[in-house]
Amino acid sequence: MDLIKELEEYRLKNRITQERLAEMLGVSFCTVNRWLNGQTKPHKIQEYHIKKLLEKKRRSL
Repeated sequence: MDLIKELEEYRLKNRITQERLAEMLGVSFCTVNRWLNGQTKPHKIQEYHIKKLLEKKRRSL
């Protein structure tokens, strides 16, 4: 699954706002909004942190 689609699915399932998600990942709201709207893609370091967030949440299930 596409990393951004997975991130959006995680966000919606857990009722997390884009603003809160941005805080969790250490980026701005605008950055998250651009990712989710397909305007930009995360840089490698951002991808790493997204994967870690999703992995951490999977382990807690």
